[in-house]
Amino acid sequence: MTRSLSKSLRVTIVALCLSALTAAGTLARSAMDSTGNRSANAASMAFPAYCLAAHNIGRIGFTVSNWGQFGTGADLPWTDCVTGDRVPDAEYPLGSGTLYLFKGGVWVGGVVGGDTLVSTATDRFSSSREFAPDASPWGDIVRRTRVFDPLNTEPSDAISEQDFIATFTDTYVLNNPYPSFDGYDGREHKPLGIEVTQSSYMWSFGYADDFIIIEYKIRNIGTQLLKGVFFGFYMDPDIAVYSPTFSPIISDRPSKPIEGGDDDITGYLHSYPNEQGGCLWEDTVRMTWAIDADGDYNSGNFTVGNVTGIRLLRDLVSNEYVTYNWYIQDSYASDDFGPQMRQNLRKLISGGLGSPTGDRERYFLMSNGEIDYDQIFQFDISSTDPDWIYMSNRRKAFEISQGADINYVFAVGPQYLPPGASYTIPFAFVGGEGFHTYSRNVTWNLRNAYRPERYLTFLDFPEFVRNATWASWVYDNPGVDTDGDGYAGKYTVCVYDSSFVNGEWVPTYSDTFYYQGDGEPDYRAAAPPPAPVVWVEQALGGLKVRWNGQESETSTDIFSGINDFEGYHVYFARDNRDASFSLVSTYDINNYDKYVFNIRKQPEPGFELRDHPFTLDSLRCLYAPADDPCTDSVWDPLWYSAVAPYIHPDFPDSAFYFVKHEYNASSLTAAGGIRKVYPDAREPIPPLTDEDYTPDGYLKHYEYEYTINKLLPTVPYFVTVTAFDFGSPAAGLKPLETSRTLRAIEAYAAGSENQLGEELPDVYIYPNPYRIDDDYIGKGYEGRNPRFFIPDRLRRIHFENLPPNCTIKIFSLDGDLIRKLDHNKAPSDPTVHHNTWDLISRNTQMIVSGIYIWTVEDHDSGRVQMGKLVVIL
Repeated sequence: MTRSLSKSLRVTIVALCLSALTAAGTLARSAMDSTGNRSANAASMAFPAYCLAAHNIGRIGFTVSNWGQFGTGADLPWTDCVTGDRVPDAEYPLGSGTLYLFKGGVWVGGVVGGDTLVSTATDRFSSSREFAPDASPWGDIVRRTRVFDPLNTEPSDAISEQDFIATFTDTYVLNNPYPSFDGYDGREHKPLGIEVTQSSYMWSFGYADDFIIIEYKIRNIGTQLLKGVFFGFYMDPDIAVYSPTFSPIISDRPSKPIEGGDDDITGYLHSYPNEQGGCLWEDTVRMTWAIDADGDYNSGNFTVGNVTGIRLLRDLVSNEYVTYNWYIQDSYASDDFGPQMRQNLRKLISGGLGSPTGDRERYFLMSNGEIDYDQIFQFDISSTDPDWIYMSNRRKAFEISQGADINYVFAVGPQYLPPGASYTIPFAFVGGEGFHTYSRNVTWNLRNAYRPERYLTFLDFPEFVRNATWASWVYDNPGVDTDGDGYAGKYTVCVYDSSFVNGEWVPTYSDTFYYQGDGEPDYRAAAPPPAPVVWVEQALGGLKVRWNGQESETSTDIFSGINDFEGYHVYFARDNRDASFSLVSTYDINNYDKYVFNIRKQPEPGFELRDHPFTLDSLRCLYAPADDPCTDSVWDPLWYSAVAPYIHPDFPDSAFYFVKHEYNASSLTAAGGIRKVYPDAREPIPPLTDEDYTPDGYLKHYEYEYTINKLLPTVPYFVTVTAFDFGSPAAGLKPLETSRTLRAIEAYAAGSENQLGEELPDVYIYPNPYRIDDDYIGKGYEGRNPRFFIPDRLRRIHFENLPPNCTIKIFSLDGDLIRKLDHNKAPSDPTVHHNTWDLISRNTQMIVSGIYIWTVEDHDSGRVQMGKLVVIL
């Protein structure tokens, strides 16, 4: 059950050797033309700007690269080349330490003249990279976002909340530090002559945070026709759990896994029945899936009980088809196996039927048109099977059916690309939680008794498929005629209400429901209102949270075109994980949901939510029995329920009831609650004057504040204010809320400028002494902020009461400078008087036990303070 150490060791050794070779080489200068732009042959002359980037704002932590690989592959300390954070190998959910990918990557195959070629980003045991980006800055990953981000560039061009754009080619052959060798034809890598632009997008919204959309544009940059081009992915899941050795609350990735990697199961889903508001349709998903065979059930929970897979997001065009082939690598040829159909039988150079060697065998896996049976059916294939090749080692076939260290290739083609031509193909990497539902599913349905069909019944596909459906809807919005040709996509007619007339039910309320777009990408995602602008002010034992919600309360939804703002949530936490935030206060508009009885609701008649929330006044005008119902101040919608619904007097077959929408907590005067900073500020109706604006330049009408009390002054807190809407029942959308982590502000409840006085108290440090055997994580002193960290960088010494502009220096007793920290913060920064040291020297090494001297020099007053620090490691 332990991830293959030989695999990791082999990849690590190759990578280290290649790194040493690279370091010894001489890098050529980048070539530019007379205009200062990159010249055509520059890519072959300069060192590629290899880089990893981590998608980490949704529920999946997913790593992309600018050479087409996903995940890190080996247990190497690879980090995001910009943020420095440790990158996740499909960690799902993010922060859990459960990883659903060892590595994967792009494969592109085709025929050039009479030569069959495949260019790959990675392979099973190989550290080669047959794709490469340009040199920096041309080859750098472009990062864009639609939300505030200190790394943000060109935010107006962003499609999602986290865009990564990378371009790479397969023509970097000369002096390639990660070379490859074709074991079939006995030659070095021979390129197709293509350029690939990879655009990956991620959102944090509740309905869209379980997938990453990745679009590829493949362009022929050579001089020859590329025939039979297939684009696809090689994937090695190795689903595993990594030990949170250094912290029970922070995701870490130490080099040694606890369990996983050799008992995975994969399969393919062509279509699946879907339902939305009583409407049924067959959703063509064309999606792979991979899981840990038994979910590693332990102490009442599935440790790795989720599922991930890849979905093709567009329909097949022209003569395209999909290929899905899984295989098991083994040193024994008879056990090196992958399903093959009898009509396509091809013995591989290894002597087996599984692992491909060289371009020709890779191209065979990409282009053979086979959709392999789900892995659990391996033992079901008999010697008399008319379609599939029989595996003679029955013990091995039985073991494979129960989970194995599997790989798969998922590809689409063919395309024909003349020189200069290109085409685009979109995919989504999708996750689904709670996939395993029965802890003894393998034992009772694959091992003690072999019942693979029954095994499938205990896998929960609907949420997984639903997430995949939302990925396709975000990519290509249903019902939207993007190109203006009159076609808005596939649809079905849904009946929401009916009357019994002349002995039969007659539809009285129906609607057209679009479940697929028009084939043109939209990349539009329903979003919550924009997050408010938030400030946090320090107070002794507390934090004052102030925000302005002008954008939150005035923006309109891109789909409905209406203002769907519903309210604010105030959260705080002791670390910056989404699950750690606690709701401390809410402002929520008073309104009500109306549930209407639908005789045609599936799977059985019942009440359903159709409309946007109603205000109390609007409901009284519609349903109060008074002569002038709009003036009725007594009628209460909560008088009615599902067991005692409201029956309309004019339509006795129409029944409905009402419930509060969210909290209905709209008071801004309650003691200890959210309040208006300027309660007398007028509605912002033009013409506006200077009196309508705060000193910061925001409209006073939208200014709020809330105070969190009874906090410790020595530990960091993370504070955030989110905005949420009322959702869209017609689209199946629950209320959407802005991210709790993206704009969280770190602060210490250590006192404001007014409370501390003009002259700050003396600087002090803690913990002092620092002891390696103390539980500083549990006390909140360290391990609170980074999602992906290097364990040696976890430790913290805290400096408090620092001047806003000062320099911290740490010396040994011999007077040697160990570390210098510059502290320059604005007075409004909630950490203005606080800083930390990670016990790392200026030579990037962990310090040793001993006594150290620290000094703090105030740049404004010139005052120098000094103290001692004891470290016991």
